Amino acid sequence: MADIKFEIKENTGILSESPKGWKKELNLISWNDKETKFDIRDWDPDHKKMGKGVTLTVDELKKLRDVLNGMEL
Repeated sequence: MADIKFEIKENTGILSESPKGWKKELNLISWNDKETKFDIRDWDPDHKKMGKGVTLTVDELKKLRDVLNGMEL
């Protein structure tokens, strides 16, 4: 399997933290030197290991915001 290159350009926010110190974060990330995208996933404290996540364009993030704003919680 090929190595995945990533660079966290901006840490936008922490959504939660596990007892083991892993944090679910919303970050602006460049994957494999490509255009930055917003990304939600779990990270270890050193940002060396990551869990599965979802990557969103700006338009997708805006649509997600609109969907969440329309929900009754």
